[in-house]
Amino acid sequence: MALVPCQVLRVAILLSYCSILCNYKAIEMPSHQTYGGSWKFLTFIDLVIQAVFFGICVLTDLSSLLTRGSGNQEQERQLKKLISLRDWMLAVLAFPVGVFVVAVFWIIYAYDREMIYPKLLDNFIPGWLNHGMHTTVLPFILIEMRTSHHAYPSRSSGLAAICTFSVGYILWVCWVHHVTGMWVYPFLEHIGSGARIVFFGSTTILMNFLYLLGEVLNSYIWDTQRSMEEEKEKPKLE
Repeated sequence: MALVPCQVLRVAILLSYCSILCNYKAIEMPSHQTYGGSWKFLTFIDLVIQAVFFGICVLTDLSSLLTRGSGNQEQERQLKKLISLRDWMLAVLAFPVGVFVVAVFWIIYAYDREMIYPKLLDNFIPGWLNHGMHTTVLPFILIEMRTSHHAYPSRSSGLAAICTFSVGYILWVCWVHHVTGMWVYPFLEHIGSGARIVFFGSTTILMNFLYLLGEVLNSYIWDTQRSMEEEKEKPKLE
């Protein structure tokens, strides 16, 4: 038996995201007052995605608890829809976008933090909040993937969805630059147009790779667990 029920973990993770979002929005930074506000940053969009996803997880748990043993077919049908939405969100948004934000942020930060997170931001964003936005996302989503099986959509529809999200965000970043004359991320100012095209193309490919990684990881975790359960059952059958 798990030390902490997965339902309790989801509530705790949801509350942590709500706290992070509230603290982040309360910070008075110049970038929040410019065109696009917080919504031009993928980190903020990812936090909203994670909060909505875990909100759906908690709602699914509550609905499952309320419909258990009720025999109401309509309620069970609605629960299945909610579970399908939860699984789709993890596969298409929560996992690939969350892992992308963590990986890309820390890789660029390690190379030259001024390119992605200038030291000036330390005056506005405390260290714990930075880790809440750029670090804990990864263990939280891995915990969710480990505690519950998620049915992935067809590969073609899943990849089409994550491509749509990636291209949509790239177009949004370009539009913000068109309106303000400034790039959302400092490092984009220091590379040429050709390099930007390569970077944007690479990020879309990476998003697709992370979608496939999530699909493989989900299958591996639950196929392994199923095999272990079958092994435990063998002595009983014999």
